[in-house]
Amino acid sequence: MLTLFCTITVNLNSMELLRECRECSQKISGRRDQKFCSDYCRNTFNNRLNEDSTNYMRRINNILRKNRRILSQLNPSGKRTADAITLAEEGFNFHYFTNIYTTQKGNTYYFCYDQGYTRLENEQYMLVQKEDYVK
Repeated sequence: MLTLFCTITVNLNSMELLRECRECSQKISGRRDQKFCSDYCRNTFNNRLNEDSTNYMRRINNILRKNRRILSQLNPSGKRTADAITLAEEGFNFHYFTNIYTTQKGNTYYFCYDQGYTRLENEQYMLVQKEDYVK
């Protein structure tokens, strides 16, 4: 359970505010709006607070980087066909891509950063590298 607000204790004898670090509960002295005793505590607190979303994003980014690496290795010349089995054997995940580009003719290209593909007939895919005019 995370404490979202710092603990404030008032010593009635001296009317002094005693503030505690959100992370380690050490006494804080200094600025009134200070919430942590050190950069280490601030970073630890925020890393723990964002841990779930960070792990999710890290997993997605790993999949996207792997997809890009596979497309790049299979397509060193900039344009090539490959079959779905070859992509799947390499570990390509068709559910993850960074953007979609639809041409004026209606062809849809899926991109993992600068490497893309479009589906052809008979489980074949055209692998392409993003050109400057593709935004």
